[in-house]
Amino acid sequence: MVRTIIIIGKKIMDYTITITETEKKSLEYITHDVDDWITNAAKARAKIAKNEIIAKLVAHCNANSISLAVGEDAQVTQAYDLGIVEKASSEIPSRD
Repeated sequence: MVRTIIIIGKKIMDYTITITETEKKSLEYITHDVDDWITNAAKARAKIAKNEIIAKLVAHCNANSISLAVGEDAQVTQAYDLGIVEKASSEIPSRD
């Protein structure tokens, strides 16, 4: 088991993942610190998503003459509040 702590904004999110011994050994082949590698991967992907969200928000606000929130944390929240983005779903969308 690898314990990863991710700091998001001012809140700390603590996620625990379970990997097999083989997965652990496989990761040790590419890194000396599995926990650090997993944390870095999560933070790097979160940064990509944050940049995508902010880009969508800026385009929406410019197109609709809406004031943009100040700061990245506030901008991500604004994008959710305005319905520009939403949490990913595991449900398969209907093909209507």
